[in-house]
Amino acid sequence: MSRKAWSVVLVLCVGLAGVGPLWAADPVVIGVPSSLGFLEGKEALRAVEMAVEEINAEGGVQVGPEKRPFAIETIDIRDAAPGVPVPEALLGLEKIILEKKPAALLVGPFRSEALMAGMDIIAKYKVPMLGTIAMSPASEAKIKENPDKYKYIFRTCLNAKFLVKYLAGTMAFVQKQFGFNKVYIMNQDVAWARKTAEITTKVYFEKAGWEVVGHEAFPTGTSDFSSALMKVRAKGAQVILPIFDMPQSGTLVKQWNAMKVPALMAGFISPLAGPGAWKTFDEKIAGAINVNFEMGSAVASDKIPASVDFAEAYQEKYGVPIEAGHGVGPSYESVYILADAIQRAGTLDADAVVAELAKTDRSGVMGRIRFDEGHQAVYDMDPSEAAVAAVIQWNTDGSRTIVFPASIAEGQIQLPPGLKPAR
Repeated sequence: MSRKAWSVVLVLCVGLAGVGPLWAADPVVIGVPSSLGFLEGKEALRAVEMAVEEINAEGGVQVGPEKRPFAIETIDIRDAAPGVPVPEALLGLEKIILEKKPAALLVGPFRSEALMAGMDIIAKYKVPMLGTIAMSPASEAKIKENPDKYKYIFRTCLNAKFLVKYLAGTMAFVQKQFGFNKVYIMNQDVAWARKTAEITTKVYFEKAGWEVVGHEAFPTGTSDFSSALMKVRAKGAQVILPIFDMPQSGTLVKQWNAMKVPALMAGFISPLAGPGAWKTFDEKIAGAINVNFEMGSAVASDKIPASVDFAEAYQEKYGVPIEAGHGVGPSYESVYILADAIQRAGTLDADAVVAELAKTDRSGVMGRIRFDEGHQAVYDMDPSEAAVAAVIQWNTDGSRTIVFPASIAEGQIQLPPGLKPAR
């Protein structure tokens, strides 16, 4: 190469040195360990991917003096699958921490049993985690008992206690409007569902004058509920309270409809949350009332514009609407919560990041997001003050109406054919 050519190269190199490197900064790795084959896990991951793409399109997350892109690493720990033992799920959780060295974990274990056991692994490696699916409040108790050890663990989704608050609020409304006071409880035989049924009975039904005429727990995978529905009819229950997240649980509503059981179906059945349930269950779910755990998870409200924007962007990106009624909105928000905390901390140091996570105060797709002392996002009835869930009722044309809480309600609860008010 001639001396002139070398001179040109040297000038170019010096000039480019003044504007910084031509390659991207090292990415900030986010780990997503969950049951990714299940609806909630799959759609939660999609929500994380959406948020990461949006942040990266703006240059990435601010870490001290530089912006760095987010990168996602995933592992299917299969903790929601029937027959998968907790220790096997924990191997996957530890594997992604050791091999991918994430700055933080999002979504996290699906089952509360896996979360509770996995808290020690997370504490051992000091990796901040924003969980969006597992719901048992027992994790918060551990954080409060030993905050120094477990300070790395946060939850942005609704927990079992807040679910009870929404279930109790719905039942109180039903009692006031229709005079009903006899309930039959059906729950999946897993930790979060058992705890939800237990707490609802103790803090609401026993104190509000309700009679629990029956209570059954069903193993994960159960697909025939006809025997229990016959008991509902025989015992004169006016309301059925279902608490399930397994795919087969939508069959309960189909059978309730086919058998024309004269009781209001009102609770939580995971596959009943999204708009696709109407076709999935052969248009046999009209009248059923379902708690969508978080705004932004398969439901949006014009009263929370961010939830509408999120739902529309998800539909545009993936070509399908959000179907999961739990975990999706919180997973999307968790990326932004993490990015904000990293920016305020000015570092990826775990202790500095979790200190900033605890100070979160953000308006997003679920409403206002703040954490309590157990690192649980606070849920209540007013989206300007707290995160909110949405209780919907299926209509005969396949549409859904938000019926609770009052701050975002679009209409009143309608009784199914054959069921009359008690007063």
